Amino acid sequence: MNLNEYVSRPFTSFDKEWALVTAGDIDHFNTMTVSWGAMGTLWNKPVIIVFIKPVRYTAEFLASNDQFTVSFYGEQHRKALRLLGTKSGRDSDKIRESGLKPVAAGMSVTFREADKTFLLKKIYMAPFDPDSVPPFAHDLYYKEEAEHFIVIGEVIDIVEEKQNE
Repeated sequence: MNLNEYVSRPFTSFDKEWALVTAGDIDHFNTMTVSWGAMGTLWNKPVIIVFIKPVRYTAEFLASNDQFTVSFYGEQHRKALRLLGTKSGRDSDKIRESGLKPVAAGMSVTFREADKTFLLKKIYMAPFDPDSVPPFAHDLYYKEEAEHFIVIGEVIDIVEEKQNE
């Protein structure tokens, strides 16, 4: 896939289409739906940036793994993505319940049903600085939970085709 082609939709890829962030290996991983993210260039590298609350189970996998994936899906998978964004992998087998089929991607995981998967090398992960979060955002998102982690991944591969069909 041509990276420039995909970057032409930077404002809708996450917000309107949603995505899954997955970390861990095929034997032990977790995934979650995200709608906050960005694509661009940082430190002369093509990157994807996602924002994950530290209370999320997936944050543990992101912290302890060097690679992760961000994958995008067609509208027919919206119900599965909604489930993966509302249930915790700590408490249930939400992946089985979603019906999506996990497959290895590099040293991480994606799903057979993905339209596009970005394999990423984690190059930065840190929480928002609470003193720098604007008051409107703090009031909306951080009154009861800690600030999001910023996770930046360098794009090391793009898988366009559905896996193992």
